[in-house]
Amino acid sequence: MAKSLIKVMLSSRCLDAFPTGTKSKLTDLRKELKAEIESAHVLGRRLFEVWINEDAPPAGGTQDSWDTCLQAVRDCDVLIVLSNGNAGWAAGKQDIGICHAEYMEGLRSAQAKVRLVALPNVADAKGAAGKRNRRFQDYLSRQTAFRGGEVKTVADAKKRVFEALSDALISLAQRGVLAGASARFDVGAALDWTRLDFRQRKMAMESTLKTALSGLKGAKAVDGGVVVKLDGKDVAVVVHAIPAAFGVAAARELVGRPFLEDHQRIELLTSAHGPLHLIACHRGATETQATSLLGFPDATVVSGPFGVFVADDVQKMQFAFLANCRDDSQTRHASQRFFEWLQQTGEGALVARRAVSRARIVKLVAKEMNT
Repeated sequence: MAKSLIKVMLSSRCLDAFPTGTKSKLTDLRKELKAEIESAHVLGRRLFEVWINEDAPPAGGTQDSWDTCLQAVRDCDVLIVLSNGNAGWAAGKQDIGICHAEYMEGLRSAQAKVRLVALPNVADAKGAAGKRNRRFQDYLSRQTAFRGGEVKTVADAKKRVFEALSDALISLAQRGVLAGASARFDVGAALDWTRLDFRQRKMAMESTLKTALSGLKGAKAVDGGVVVKLDGKDVAVVVHAIPAAFGVAAARELVGRPFLEDHQRIELLTSAHGPLHLIACHRGATETQATSLLGFPDATVVSGPFGVFVADDVQKMQFAFLANCRDDSQTRHASQRFFEWLQQTGEGALVARRAVSRARIVKLVAKEMNT
């Protein structure tokens, strides 16, 4: 049975002044937000329970304050971080602060539930606290989370929090529908795809993936693939599909090592960089399988909710396995999660940079092949 209430956690400093220069504290804003969010009703029903450490009951003797806060991050359905760049308290001089730890734990446990609201940064501090704050601010900047404009008033802060909460509910509900669309693979569309032979299933997987990519902002379908925008650059994406488990040789051989044929895709690279290869996998995908396809282990290999991403920084080859593409919905969802990961981690800029280099390498190889 579903939980009766949606648990929201507000993470921020408590005693820092907000708005800056006033006697009001962030704890006042947190308490007001808790009261207003919990009093909100949808279709006559209360939906939200808000956790703030000011109102939390005493924890057991086995947990300290740090453990309690991080457990609350893991337990909540939506984490809203109101950050003024203050990392919070820490036990040691070289440790990260509790606000830093809460944000990091939220991204680690369930990135999609985290929303960041930017407040004006605190003034630079001296000593260990200042270094801790700068580490936190550097970490925030590297995560590239969309946060909108900086808020400076209580009214603006409340508006931004309410917007973040409503956006989180809508996006998480939609994501849940996609993720749960094929929780069982013995019925519905997943069963329809399973009934297909390898050739038909491969075509269906690749067609769905191309359609999903064509829906990205700024994307356009071209002969041989789809050109997408990454970090302002046009990157050619070539799609493939393994229509059974990776261990099934007959299915795996339908893809082979596609990056070895990049020099034959010169026409695709006349107006784009790359290519980046996306391989829809009918079943799961592992890092070992990814490095096996690449041919050597010394590469960037990252496992994520979408599957596995691999990049070789010498030859600039890069590809991603999109796991469990059992039907149309699961394939679209895997593609969506991959491009979300590129944006959220900043990897998209690195992918675009490698794509530029890869295109130069491929063109030189093609030129040599034709001489």
